[in-house]
Amino acid sequence: MKVVFAVQNLHIQYAARVLFDDLSFTVNEGERLAFAGQNGAGKSTLMKCIAGTMEPDSGRVLLSAGARVGYLPQEGIHVSGRSLYEETLSAAGGLLEAAARVEALSDQMSVLPADSPEYASLLDQIGTLELQLHDNELSKLRPRAEAILRGLGFHEEDFERDCGEFSGGWQMRIALAKLFLGNPDVLLLDEPTNHLDIRSQRWMEQYLKGFRGAVAIISHDIALLDSLVTRTIAFHHGRAEEYSGNFSSFLKESRERREILRRQYKAQQRELAKTREFIDRFRAKATKASLVQSRIKQLEKIELIELEDDDAVMNFRFPDPPPGGHVVVRLDSVSKAYGSIELLRDFSFVIEKGDRIAIVGVNGAGKSTFTRILSAAEAPDSGAHTFGSHTETAFFSQTHADVLDPGQTVLECVTAAASARTAPIVRNILGCFLFRGDDVFKRIGVLSGGERSRVALVCMLLKPANFLIMDEPTNHLDFQSQSVLQKALLEYPGSYCIVSHNRSFLDPIVNKVLEFRPGLPPRLFYGNVSNYLETAEREAAPFSASSAARPTGGGGRREKRRAEAELRRRKTRFLKPLQTELESLEQSIAAREARKAAVISELGQPDVLSDAKRLNALTKEFQELDRGLEASFTRWAELSEEIERTSRAIARNEL
Repeated sequence: MKVVFAVQNLHIQYAARVLFDDLSFTVNEGERLAFAGQNGAGKSTLMKCIAGTMEPDSGRVLLSAGARVGYLPQEGIHVSGRSLYEETLSAAGGLLEAAARVEALSDQMSVLPADSPEYASLLDQIGTLELQLHDNELSKLRPRAEAILRGLGFHEEDFERDCGEFSGGWQMRIALAKLFLGNPDVLLLDEPTNHLDIRSQRWMEQYLKGFRGAVAIISHDIALLDSLVTRTIAFHHGRAEEYSGNFSSFLKESRERREILRRQYKAQQRELAKTREFIDRFRAKATKASLVQSRIKQLEKIELIELEDDDAVMNFRFPDPPPGGHVVVRLDSVSKAYGSIELLRDFSFVIEKGDRIAIVGVNGAGKSTFTRILSAAEAPDSGAHTFGSHTETAFFSQTHADVLDPGQTVLECVTAAASARTAPIVRNILGCFLFRGDDVFKRIGVLSGGERSRVALVCMLLKPANFLIMDEPTNHLDFQSQSVLQKALLEYPGSYCIVSHNRSFLDPIVNKVLEFRPGLPPRLFYGNVSNYLETAEREAAPFSASSAARPTGGGGRREKRRAEAELRRRKTRFLKPLQTELESLEQSIAAREARKAAVISELGQPDVLSDAKRLNALTKEFQELDRGLEASFTRWAELSEEIERTSRAIARNEL
């Protein structure tokens, strides 16, 4: 396999704190790599070094000849002055310039004699450029741009809008669209799902599976990482450890490694204690002097095993909620609008005891507004909001971090929010959410935005309540903190609503999904987020009768039946073969993925690892499956685009 970039002897240090020391690794073409570690471990810093936006203190990053790197930072991107479509196409500016150059050279060549040296030179230049355009599939550029923008949640009416009209989250989607269209050799993605709704996340996941270059990703979305990555580099206290397999395999193996390290530490401490006891006991005896000196030298040579305090896993339980009635909240014919933007219209909804609801939908559809209405922090324009008997709420909003007192310490702020019953667990819960040791004495005013958000979350979690409302609670949590919160919610006996796009966090803890859609009323799905996605994707099949062209005018039933028959004929002729091939391909992909999973499982068996012949055969099969899956996903993407184009052509009577 071709190496696309290599990190060699990287050293990065801030004051006395060493992020990386002598870090080295290589990444191959087509590899999917995750950077893991606690917040502040240096993941984003490393990504900046690879992208070339930051210089390390020592060491270097080497790119293969001609390799192009595409980098998506967590934030800070803003573009304006061009339409969304033009800005996206600018990512392939080199190709468009090459196409324009071909046209200009062709015009020059048309006025030259065919036997002149200038004619031959221009012909040679055109041939080189056309080969470049063919290799990069210029003919697919605009359809690809449209497909990428739609996949990331933009609508056709957005294409001509100035980029400056889009908010920060949509700006990051524009940047992501440009990266995908630019088709670099290496994609560096720092928390790419932060600004994506669940459907756009699902689309991006499929896109990255078919991407031929290398991908390095930082994300807290375990579902995305599990489906994508095959290797993880974990950073912890200046060290880097590599793990093969998907992300769940990394989490499992890292726990096992820590447990082995703890056992080794305890065994070493026992041996050290015995050795010291021997030295202390016989130090004064001349007959044992040589043995004592020998033991002292042994002690000096021993490489001590160290355990970090923050390896300890903490647990948190919600305060016992007060008893409440069967109905938690009732909304009757509620409407809400901001200017001309209507978010809710005559919407009625009841939340009952035991409801555990995920609130999903695209950015700007009204999810956060809905949580404020639910909590009574904001009143509807019309309609009625009623809490049930004895409903006690606790509300975490994305803006609550902004109202904390900057002069208080973390401990003072959280203690002030705690009740008499929850005050004893303040330090424990702060530890669960990454405030350990002296961190609790930091002033709120010096904390980062993510740290302030975690403080606000802790304040909310300490309030005894039987109805929790949380707006993006996991945005600034690492995997361990997410796990702590998830376990606490599983054990929580009350009801809750959670706005989140984190599938792996939501799936085990919700039993209903409320989807918000721009311009349409919210709709309720039963089951978890995966159930919702399966249902929604079936409904959003590439073509449906409701989107087909309908006969107009007063032609009567006969004309309507004739039009419907013609529509069925065209679908059978143009669409059915593509859909049949797509279904067959999806079955093939599923079978290959199942076999690949089985091969990975076999490769981990001790008897296979000790059998060189079997190990070699399985390794070759794994590589063949990998190559076959890559080709299948590429064809899957092509077929999906072709079905979408064909569907639109049928709807417009162009086929």
